[in-house]
Amino acid sequence: MNIRTKKHMYKVLALAAVAPFVLSACGGGNASNSGGDASKLTLLDYYNNEPDNTIMKGAIDKCAAEVGVSISREAVPGKDLIQKVLQKSSSKTLPDVLMLDNPDLQQIAATGGLAPLSDFGVDTSGFAKGMLEAGSYQGKVYGLAPTANTLGLFYNKKLLAAAGLKPPTTWAELKTTAKALTKGSQYGVAFSAIATYEGAWQFLPFMWTNGGDETNLDSPQNREALQLWKDLVDSGSASKGVINWSQGDVKDQFMAGKTAMMINGPWQIPALDADKSLEWGSVQVPINKPGQTPVAPLGGEVWTVPQTGNKAKQAKAAEFISCFTKDSTQLSLSEARYTVPTKPALAKEFVAKMPTMESFTEQVANARSRTGKLGDGWPKAATTIYTAIQLALTGKASVGDAFKQAANG
Repeated sequence: MNIRTKKHMYKVLALAAVAPFVLSACGGGNASNSGGDASKLTLLDYYNNEPDNTIMKGAIDKCAAEVGVSISREAVPGKDLIQKVLQKSSSKTLPDVLMLDNPDLQQIAATGGLAPLSDFGVDTSGFAKGMLEAGSYQGKVYGLAPTANTLGLFYNKKLLAAAGLKPPTTWAELKTTAKALTKGSQYGVAFSAIATYEGAWQFLPFMWTNGGDETNLDSPQNREALQLWKDLVDSGSASKGVINWSQGDVKDQFMAGKTAMMINGPWQIPALDADKSLEWGSVQVPINKPGQTPVAPLGGEVWTVPQTGNKAKQAKAAEFISCFTKDSTQLSLSEARYTVPTKPALAKEFVAKMPTMESFTEQVANARSRTGKLGDGWPKAATTIYTAIQLALTGKASVGDAFKQAANG
């Protein structure tokens, strides 16, 4: 999944059984592919819901025709993808093309189950640094993404205008604006602080923008970001319900007029636009201090070539990935799915077509990969982050002790 419906908790459990992957991936090839016709490829992804299913099918079919192959595609629910990969590895029926949510790539690449794209001469130049980091393991690129998503601050134009307010650009403005917009059943701001990877994902823009780092979670910068969230909840500017809200729940609160602002991603835009009475805008996530650059996490999927043992098919799979991540594909997919091209050079052309995506396109330019520093150690850090958030917001630990307690829990 991209972070839209993130269910990494299931993936991490599945990855506990990742050992068989390397054994079957490197031990004699793929029974279904070895010796097979290189013009017939298999592909596995998790775009099983509409409209993504139809959009991705069209793009896949177009590139298949350009490359001169037929593709047998299987789409599974996001929570089932990694388990499906493990099953296929065990039975030596790995697909020729495998889509992975970008935080999962390093854990799979570490098993030896993926082929570096450099083995097939795939051009990886021009991609955003963060997205290349997300697709890399130990200095080699294993996956490329045609598009990315990230987070921003949405605001209700009518509510802010009625209060004579502008969208906040700093934490101080966020607090004062949220407080001014809180009245009756309406809160000023909403975010997802749920005890899953969604909660950690939503916290990262505040943590990273403030100079915080996942290699030292119990830092003053991270505690300061956590204090911001606690202040918003304790002051009543954000609902105590944020500890249980997914990003979808946050969107529902915003659309129902129960919050004037929200932290969320561009995948929510189609739903927002469907309500013609809702006038919304978006800006980058506010910074704490002057001179800081808003830094948010990169969401999105990378496309990889598994080690199937069939070099001819692998070469064709790599050719398909080159087509699937080229400029024209990036632009068409970004426009159709409200995502952002992963090549910064395409930003101006994309924003001209999709002006509502401007703030997210700006955000992606400086966005970071969640696995860029910790690699396959990211899931443990993410768990510590969302646990610390829960401890602090529920009052079970002070902000000063939350990260330590979460790490030792």
